[in-house]
Amino acid sequence: MIEMRMAGSADHDQLDALDDSFTTDRVLHVTAGESGFEIRSVAVQPPLRKEYPADPEADLDRRDPRAHHTVVAVEGERVVGFVAVAHVEWNRRAHVEQVTVHPEYRGRGIGGALLARAESYGREVGARTLWLEVTNVNAPAVRAYRRLGFTVCGLDTSLYLGTPAEGEIALFMSKPLD
Repeated sequence: MIEMRMAGSADHDQLDALDDSFTTDRVLHVTAGESGFEIRSVAVQPPLRKEYPADPEADLDRRDPRAHHTVVAVEGERVVGFVAVAHVEWNRRAHVEQVTVHPEYRGRGIGGALLARAESYGREVGARTLWLEVTNVNAPAVRAYRRLGFTVCGLDTSLYLGTPAEGEIALFMSKPLD
């Protein structure tokens, strides 16, 4: 039985250690044209495995309850997923900083339940939209976000320059909350 609750200080080590890697046989290819950008799904062979490097700064920031609303999905004492959301007051946006579900627990609706909690939080604080960023190589996440009502609202071809994700494109997705 998976339970959802607010993250506590005892959860932090498990949050930091949660595996957020993924494998996909499709990526989203972005091309620029005269009238804008086109995004299309393309097959990759062999399948792409993406592992994110540790980010101690983000781990520490996520622990600050004044900066993030963090909900965990737990089975017994084990954290199997979480969502961290920040409220951006100036434009009334709830920003999903990170949503992660352990690979063994994916496909069970946990990510959707965590994002529903993020939506509820966004409505509580008066946000107009729930917003997130995802790399174009994470086609499985983009498909899931689309199923949950998110649409692509922008992209950034330079966000990952100078990082281990250089060459990938940031896709920005949003969902109205009002």
